[in-house]
Amino acid sequence: MINKKSQIIELTLKNIKDKGFLSFSYDDLAKELGVTKASIHYHFEKKGDLGIAVCNSIEEGLEKAFSEVKQASIKPLDKPLAFISNRILYINKNDMCPISALQADYNYLPASMQKKIQKLSQMEIDFLTELLFEAKKEGYLEGYHDNLEELAILLIASTKGGLQYKRILGDEFFTKLWEQFTDFLK
Repeated sequence: MINKKSQIIELTLKNIKDKGFLSFSYDDLAKELGVTKASIHYHFEKKGDLGIAVCNSIEEGLEKAFSEVKQASIKPLDKPLAFISNRILYINKNDMCPISALQADYNYLPASMQKKIQKLSQMEIDFLTELLFEAKKEGYLEGYHDNLEELAILLIASTKGGLQYKRILGDEFFTKLWEQFTDFLK
């Protein structure tokens, strides 16, 4: 059975992916969970504390996805897209990427959360860069220069933008983007 603290974090993450961090309150969470606001404050005194806990949960998910993809028995060239795909599957049909949602609220968040969001943002880039580097080391991506971080940034930014467009234009839009990714990385 999941404990109350984990339930609060999961519900907060769901709300972030649905509408952003600033668009819900402890009162909203309490009503959705069927508890009092005081019980949420018991676990997370301030909303920023809850935000840090959610960022820690996202970080664990990123690390797990990276580790799974890195150890997967697939071609090195398939690993960067497998990592991106893993993260996309984590997002429901009309939701936002939680990191993107937090980035959108960034200027209005406590400094401690801003620091965690910076770390998460850089982690995504670093993990994807490492997977691209491993593919290049195995003889793939020959047409690309050595700064694969730029390619990682392009792929991540395109994915995040594509997910936003998908919310408006539907799955077909993202399917077209994904086809471009796979052609691009051949």
